[in-house]
Amino acid sequence: MRPDDSRPKILLTDALHPEAEAELRAVATVATLDPTLDTATAVKALYAEVQDAQGLIVRRQLPGDLFDQPNTLRGVVRHGVGLDFIPVDSATRHGLPVANTPEVNANAVAEYAITAMLEGARRFRHFDQQVREGNWGVRKTAGSSTFELKGRKLGIVGFGAIGKRIAQIAMGGFDMHVAAHTRSPSRLPGNIAALALEELFERCDFIVVACPLTEHTRGMLNSKVFAHAKTGLILINVGRGPVINEPDLVQALESGRIAGAALDVFTTQPLPMDSRLRAHPNVTLTPHLAGTTGDAELAMGMMAASTVLALIRGERPANIVNPECFANREPLSVTSTTPWRPCSSACRQPM
Repeated sequence: MRPDDSRPKILLTDALHPEAEAELRAVATVATLDPTLDTATAVKALYAEVQDAQGLIVRRQLPGDLFDQPNTLRGVVRHGVGLDFIPVDSATRHGLPVANTPEVNANAVAEYAITAMLEGARRFRHFDQQVREGNWGVRKTAGSSTFELKGRKLGIVGFGAIGKRIAQIAMGGFDMHVAAHTRSPSRLPGNIAALALEELFERCDFIVVACPLTEHTRGMLNSKVFAHAKTGLILINVGRGPVINEPDLVQALESGRIAGAALDVFTTQPLPMDSRLRAHPNVTLTPHLAGTTGDAELAMGMMAASTVLALIRGERPANIVNPECFANREPLSVTSTTPWRPCSSACRQPM
C-alpha cells in the first residue's frame, strides 16, 4: 500500500525530462524502473510495480502479456510515436486506453534527416579525419567528391508528421524535389508526387525511411527494391530497423548498389558488435536518437504527463490510439484492493 493512497501511482519504464517528472510528482506517486537492472530483472520489476499503478509511461519494449497480469491501470502512454513497444491489441481487449505523443518530436527527427543528407553530400567526417591526419591537400578532391542538396531529388517512405516536416525543410530550405511512397497518396500535397517504391529508388538521390513498423512494412525495403537504386543513392532510416532487410542492405552497400547510409535504428538494438554495418566506411551509425533533443524530450515528457493524468481521470484525450478499447472497459470496482480516489484539484489543472 502506498503511503498516500489518495495520490495515483504512475510507473515510468525510464526517466522523463525533469520538468515533466516534476509535474507528475506534484500530484502523483511516481515510480521508475531502476536503469541499472539487466533486462530479465527489469521485466520482473515491471510486473511487480505495475500491479498497483494507475498510469504507465513507456519508453522501452513491454512484455506481450503484461496487461494479462493483475493490475489497476487506467491508461498507458507511449513517450514517442511508434507503438511497437506496446501490445496495443492486448490493451484493447482489456479495455485499456493507449496514447502516444504524436508530432512533438517530428522537427527533431526531420533535422536529423537533413543533417544526414548534408553529411552524405559534403562528407564532413571524411575531411575532418584527413585534416587530423595532416592531409591538407585533400581539399583538391572536394570538387569531385561532394555536391549540393539544391535541386537534388529526395524520396520519403512514409508521410506522417515526420515525413511532412522533412519535406518542408528540404523544399523550403534547399529547393529539393520531393516524392513520397505512402499508403495514403491522396493526402499528399500537390507538389509531392506519389511513387511506388521501385520508382522512388530509381529517381532519387536520397531516400529517407520515416514509416512505422507494421506487418505491411516489415522487410519492405529489400534486395528487390535496392536493385532499382539510382547510382549514388544514400539511404537514411529514422523509422524502424526491421523495415529494412538488413542483410540485403549490407550486400547492396558492399556491392556499391547503394552508395551510403545513415542509420539510427536497427533490426537488433543495440547493434551487434559483429554487424558488418560497423565496418563500412560510408555508413553513419547512431543509437536511436534522431528524435532525442532537449527540446523534444521536454515536449514529449510534458505531453506524456498531461495525457496519463487525463486518462487516470477517465478523460479521453485526442491522442488515444485505440478508442475501441472503451467498448471492452469495465467500470472501476469500489472494492478494488488498491483503491484510488480522485486526486486534488491541482491534478485537474491544465498542464
